[in-house]
Amino acid sequence: MTETVTALPGAPGRTRGRGPRGGFDRASMLAVFVGVPLALYLVFVIWPMLQATVYSFTDWSGFSGSFGFVGLNNYIELFRDESFLIAIRNNLIILAALPVLSLAIGLLLAVMVTVAGPSRGGVRGVRGSAFYRVVAFFPAVIPSIIIGIIFAQVYDPNNGILNGALTGIGLEQFRSFAWLGEASTAMAATIAAMVWATSGFYMVLFIAAIRGIDTELFEAARLDGAGRMRITLSIVLPGIAANVKTSYVYAGIAALDSFVFLQAFNPSGGPKRSTLGITQEIYSTAFQEGRFGLACAMGIVLTLLTFAFVGLIHRPRKKAAR
Repeated sequence: MTETVTALPGAPGRTRGRGPRGGFDRASMLAVFVGVPLALYLVFVIWPMLQATVYSFTDWSGFSGSFGFVGLNNYIELFRDESFLIAIRNNLIILAALPVLSLAIGLLLAVMVTVAGPSRGGVRGVRGSAFYRVVAFFPAVIPSIIIGIIFAQVYDPNNGILNGALTGIGLEQFRSFAWLGEASTAMAATIAAMVWATSGFYMVLFIAAIRGIDTELFEAARLDGAGRMRITLSIVLPGIAANVKTSYVYAGIAALDSFVFLQAFNPSGGPKRSTLGITQEIYSTAFQEGRFGLACAMGIVLTLLTFAFVGLIHRPRKKAAR
């Protein structure tokens, strides 16, 4: 006996399995959410990088349709150029200092406004945490060039706030001290401004990561009598280790660039080229000297340095033998 099922009038039909319409929808989603970003990445990142690689082996002036291949001459010239070697050294100094200082201050601020408050009444930050978050994050929303201009005034040898404050506490030797005009202090002054500008950004990242840690861990640690330092070392740091690692990579890439800050403080590279950066060399070589082929070679070297840094941070670790 055969039973016939009749759909109710006006009721929508049900389609079991994956029909052609379902496959089309999935393909459309892949095209939109994967294909479009991939296409943009290929067009605006990979293709210019390939072009720069080709031009780095030429004598292209940047303003002409013709160029000649020179092989490795540009790269040989780079590593014989004292200015470029100094620029690499300066960028490595920034790479060594900026991520460590920015992340350390950002982490300290994040801990302060999340779990460093009084032990009574649950896990919370210090009093006034909301105000501290706003103040610390404020530099992150200011354009870098504006920060450069502000700190150029702070470091002004005659009317700067810094020299005025130091003189006010009796340090007369800093009355007319040129922080950006002395080779011994220009780089330190530049890095200090960069740390001030970036620490708040990492503070926000770490706050979000700390909020993701199970609050029961903090409460249990408080009940066991753990102090703020022990909670930070035993719970916070292990809980946000992946975020710290990612932030370190991001800060390192920013340190290898740092064009805006360096250009704002000392467009010519500072006294005795003490703040000259690779990106400044690229800019001057391309747009002032008209040697785009050589500038592309500098860009490729900077890219390789960046890849080496990221690879060093994300290098695979061998598992300990049991």
